[in-house]
Amino acid sequence: MEINSLTGEFVRASTEGAFLKHKQPQTQSLLGFTLVFCTVFYLGFFVTDLAALGWGAETRTLLAARILVAITAGSGAWLAYRRALSVRRMRCAASLAEIVALASFMLISTRRPDEFHWHAMSLAIMLVVIYLYIPNRLRYATQLAVGATLAFVALAAAYGDLSYPDKLTMGMLLVLVNTFGFLAARRFNHVSREEYRSWAVLKHAAERDHLTGCFNRRYLHEQLLKGEWAGSLTVVLCDIDHFKRINDTHGHGDGDLVLRGFARILQVATREGIDSVVRYGGEEFLIVLPETDLAGGVALAERLRVTFAATEVVSNDGATRVRATASFGVATVELAQLAFDMPLRHLIDAADELMYQAKRNGRDRIESLQLA
Repeated sequence: MEINSLTGEFVRASTEGAFLKHKQPQTQSLLGFTLVFCTVFYLGFFVTDLAALGWGAETRTLLAARILVAITAGSGAWLAYRRALSVRRMRCAASLAEIVALASFMLISTRRPDEFHWHAMSLAIMLVVIYLYIPNRLRYATQLAVGATLAFVALAAAYGDLSYPDKLTMGMLLVLVNTFGFLAARRFNHVSREEYRSWAVLKHAAERDHLTGCFNRRYLHEQLLKGEWAGSLTVVLCDIDHFKRINDTHGHGDGDLVLRGFARILQVATREGIDSVVRYGGEEFLIVLPETDLAGGVALAERLRVTFAATEVVSNDGATRVRATASFGVATVELAQLAFDMPLRHLIDAADELMYQAKRNGRDRIESLQLA
């Protein structure tokens, strides 16, 4: 899980996507709160327009601009609180609210040209909010902040009556805010991803078998057995034949190599993120196959059986080739055709009985059943 030193994001897109999905509820809540907070204060500062310009056509124009910001940001906040938004839609909502708010701010600045030194301070606060408080990708936040800074400097030069020291001070202030904002946002990205990386390591250790890398019984009981399933559901229970003989003949070290090799074959043959491979017992492995019928489960088991039987495991001493076979039990149920809920446990029990039937019938074979 390498982290980009410039942006603080994960280098691999898949890892970054998993992180964003993990943080999505928290990020969406933060987006909603920040947009509501900004909306209230943006409208509240209309009193400064009244104080500076009085009530008139100019003030009504500025009020319309502030209301537009409130509608845009308020709509984003409403979506954040009431809808499950994707990461892309959250970023779109954040960016749109920022663009409208910055455009409105530029209009207000040109209508109150004698106050550009105050406007610069207001922009500095807005930039801090963009970098640190409105959740968005750092690249997008930086582009918006730098673009707004350049636009504001150009407007100050065109409309403002500032002395050279004032212009220099304003420019230095905005450069400082952008630099600080970028570095702080980068640091926040890095720290949050470091926390996620630590969480992922602990989660992996809690859910995975340390020897084979497959899911463990804890994951089976806490995730799979409590899960909700639909459509065709198939489980495959497989056991390495005469595994005790392998340990007694070649030693437990070579037995571990056989286990790792078998687990690797199972993991490669199954669909990552869809199927689940569980180390069910010492040399027993369970495969849970959602949306898979009996024919598909038997075909997979046959590929696994043939591949494993043809695989040689090189022993720790490098001189011995260890071969083994496995027996498989495949059980399938069409959940949509049942008039009652069938727990996954019942399907596993059926596959377990089928596996032992394969053992009794000579090993290195498959027994299967469609449950009704």
